[in-house]
Amino acid sequence: MTQQQMEMNPIQKILAEHPVMILDGALATELEKHGCNLDDPLWSARVLLENPDVIVQVHADYFRAGADCAITSSYQATVEGFGKKGIEEQAALELIRKTVKLAAQARNEVWDEVRNIVQRTKPIVAASVGPYGAYLADGSEYVGHYGVSDETLAAFHRPRLAALVEAGADMLAFETIPSLQEAQVLVTLLKEFPDTSAWLTFSLQDGTTISEGTPLAECARQLGNEPQIAAIGLNCAPMEVVTEAIHILAQSSDKPIIVYPNSGEVYDAETKTWSGQGTCGSISEASEQWVAAGAQIIGGCCRTTPHQISELAKKWRNET
Repeated sequence: MTQQQMEMNPIQKILAEHPVMILDGALATELEKHGCNLDDPLWSARVLLENPDVIVQVHADYFRAGADCAITSSYQATVEGFGKKGIEEQAALELIRKTVKLAAQARNEVWDEVRNIVQRTKPIVAASVGPYGAYLADGSEYVGHYGVSDETLAAFHRPRLAALVEAGADMLAFETIPSLQEAQVLVTLLKEFPDTSAWLTFSLQDGTTISEGTPLAECARQLGNEPQIAAIGLNCAPMEVVTEAIHILAQSSDKPIIVYPNSGEVYDAETKTWSGQGTCGSISEASEQWVAAGAQIIGGCCRTTPHQISELAKKWRNET
């Protein structure tokens, strides 16, 4: 792979050095532990307005735990969402760009601390591009039937993609995508930024089907050969469906497989509450099975912690 290809696809650079690329974990619940109130349609993006230093701190906690990648706080940061708060478009775009700068600040600070004492590649910043349903703040990212046109979705996503790329993100993270339609729109938009790569992760009904009901295999076959898609997989899913989904992805695409499930608890989109037990360390334990099935990029989504990412690093990097 050439240097130019490595720069466009930083995942390959990390995987050339290590068998597993380690992602960060949940942002929102860590922000709440620091006293942030996320009871807002903007969710974690609200903290951009109120206390951005805490976002830097949480990103830094994950980098110190051993993460190769921080996912920015832009999941729910959109021009339309900020507009509902009375924030004009240019100010909203600057806030979206700020999510990349905050993550990069944390990465650079921690890298200066650890670069001479750890055996890993310099971490990267992946700019989160959450689904249209996240902006609706009604649980639609777990259903996916928006009833809107491709043009509506493209107009919604394009300004944020442009801002995140302009801010210098190493790559984009198309995450928690519930519908094939939205995934196709995002991949088409990505072609407007030819020097940028992205990973694509779906939210799931079960181990074989994405949230809207389309077979995961069909999604992987349709989009898994797109040259700017650096990895394909799932996030924000329960751990018990991950292995089955990995097997399907491995049969349907040659791309690296990325998985970052939830902690083990179950989310109710109607009540916006979690139930059940999360098992700290279980992602690390399960990762052996996931890697054996074909996963190469592993992290955590909702309710996971820096401790769990540290356990992953200990397993796959011998970091303490």
